[in-house]
Amino acid sequence: MAEPKDVRRATTRLIRADARSFTAVLALNSAAAIAGLAAPYLVGRIIDEVRAGHGTTAVDKLAGAILIAATAQLLLARWARYVGHRFGERTLARVREDFVDRTLALPANVVERAGAGDLTTRGTTDVALVGTTLRDVGPELLISSVQAVFLLAAVITLNPLLGLCGVLGFGGIWWALRWYLRRARDGYLAEGAATSDVAEILTATVTGARTVEALRLEEKRIAASRDALETSRRTRFHTLFLRTVFFPAVDMSYVVPVATVLLLGGVLLQHGAMSLGSVVSAALYVQQLSEPLDEILMRVEQLQSSGASFARVEGLAQAPRATDTGAPAPANDLIEVTGVRYAYDRGGEVLGGVDLTVRPGERLAVVGPSGAGKTTLSRLLAGVDAPTAGSVTVGGVPVVALGPEQLRRQVVLVTQEHHVFLGTVRDNLRIAEPSATDEALWAGLTAVGADSWVRRLPDGLDTALGDGGSATDGSQAQQLALARVVLADPHTLILDEATALLDPTTARHTERALAAVLQGRTVIAIAHRLHTASDADRVAVMENGLLTELGTHDELVAADGSYAALWRSWHGERPGAPG
Repeated sequence: MAEPKDVRRATTRLIRADARSFTAVLALNSAAAIAGLAAPYLVGRIIDEVRAGHGTTAVDKLAGAILIAATAQLLLARWARYVGHRFGERTLARVREDFVDRTLALPANVVERAGAGDLTTRGTTDVALVGTTLRDVGPELLISSVQAVFLLAAVITLNPLLGLCGVLGFGGIWWALRWYLRRARDGYLAEGAATSDVAEILTATVTGARTVEALRLEEKRIAASRDALETSRRTRFHTLFLRTVFFPAVDMSYVVPVATVLLLGGVLLQHGAMSLGSVVSAALYVQQLSEPLDEILMRVEQLQSSGASFARVEGLAQAPRATDTGAPAPANDLIEVTGVRYAYDRGGEVLGGVDLTVRPGERLAVVGPSGAGKTTLSRLLAGVDAPTAGSVTVGGVPVVALGPEQLRRQVVLVTQEHHVFLGTVRDNLRIAEPSATDEALWAGLTAVGADSWVRRLPDGLDTALGDGGSATDGSQAQQLALARVVLADPHTLILDEATALLDPTTARHTERALAAVLQGRTVIAIAHRLHTASDADRVAVMENGLLTELGTHDELVAADGSYAALWRSWHGERPGAPG
C-alpha cells in the first residue's frame, strides 16, 4: 500500500508527463472562470442604471454583454473539459501500462502470496476508479476550484468586508471537511481491502470447486464467504455514514454566507457605503460560490475513494521486483542443494534438511507420497522461492540471485497449471521466444505431439484462442506450455506433474518426445507415474520433507525400501510378492 506522499509523488509524475495539456487545462479553466464573473457584475450595473433613471439603451447593451460573456464561458468551459478529458485518458493509459509492467515484474512467490483476487481487484476496480478520477473528477475539480477562487476575489474586490464575511460564513464547510478527511482515507482503504478479500475467497472457491466438493468443505467455504461479505458490508456502511454526516452539514453551511452578505450589504447600503447593484452583485457571487464548492466537496469525497484505490495501484511499486541482481553467469549447469530447509509463512517446516546434487544432462525423477515436499523442492530448484536455510545453486551461483531473463534461460519450471493467453497460437508460442520462425514453432509443436490438432484448426498458427476464438481443453493447454518450453530451450527443465492432464498414452509419448528433444539437458521430473522414474537416470525418494533414497531404478528396487514398495504398489503387487 503506497503512503500518501508516494501517491502525491506519483500524481506529480503523471502531470509532468503531459505538462503541456495540464497547462492548457489550467489556462482554459481560468479564462472560463473570468468570463463567468461578468454576469453578476453586469446585473448589478443594470440595477444601478435603472435606479439612476437611465434609458433602456444602456440596459440593452449590458444585457447583450451578459449574453456574450455567458457564450464565451460556455465555449471555454467545453473546450477545457475536452482538453481535460484527453489529458485524463492519456494519463489513465500510463497508469494501466505501469500496472501491467509492475505486475509482470513481480516474483512468482509474491503473486501467489498476494492472491489472484487482490491483484484482479487492483487491476480492475481500483484502476477504473483512478481512471474516473483522471478523466472526470480531476478536470471538474480543477474547473470548480478556479471558479471558486475567482468568485471570492470578485466579492473581495467589490467590498473587502463583504468578502471577509462570505469567507467566514463558509467556516462550517471547513470544519465538516476536516472531520470527514480525518476518517475517509482509512475508511475507503478498509473498504478496498474488504472487497479484495471477497474477490479472493470467491476466486479460490470457484477454482477449487471440485476439491471443496470432494472434501465436503461447502459449509466452511460458505461461512468464510459470509464472513468476508459481512466485513465488506460493515466497511461500506461506515463510508456511507461519513457521507450522510458530511453532505447535510455542507448543505446547511451554504445558507450562512449568503444571508450574512445580504444583511451586512443592507447595512452598508443604508449608510451609503455601497450601491444596491454592488450588494446584489456580491450576493450573486456568494450564491454562485455554492455551485463550485458543492462540486469541489463532491469531488473531494470521490477523491478519498479513488485516492485509496490509487494507493493500492501505486502500492505495487513497493513490492519486490524480479530484476537482474547483477549476479555472475553460472560457471556450468551443475545444481547443488545443500542443507536446504523451508517453511511456509503459515505452516510448519516442509523441508527438513535436503542435500542433493544434479549433474548436467542428468534425468532425475523425484517421487514420494503426497505432502513429502516434492513440489516445494521443485520451486526452490526453479528459484520461485528462497530456502529458509541452506542454499540452492546452479554453477556455483544461487538460483534466486539470477535475473528473470538469465533464470529463464537456465531453469524452467513447468507445472500442471497452464494458461492459454488471448491471441493466436503463434502469439502463445512466441511468448517463450519472440524471434522464433514458423518452422521453429512447428518443430516445437511436433516435439510435444501437438502439431496434429493445431494443423486441424481453421487458420493453423494464426487461429485465435480463448474467448471468441477456438477453445482448448486442459491437455491441449499443457501441450502448448510444453511447446513453449521446447522453444525457450533452457539448460534445466523441471516438470512438476507437467503431463498430469494428458491421458497416460499421450503423456508417455509426450515425455519421451521431450526427452529426445531435450537430449543433453538436465531434466528433473516430479512424478506420481512411476514409469517416469523407471526411464530416469536416477530416482530421488522424498518422505516427510527428507531425501530418504537416491539411486537408479534398478538399485532402489533391489534395495527393497520405500521406492520398491511404491513400485510394487504401482504395479498392483502385494508386499512381499515375487516380481
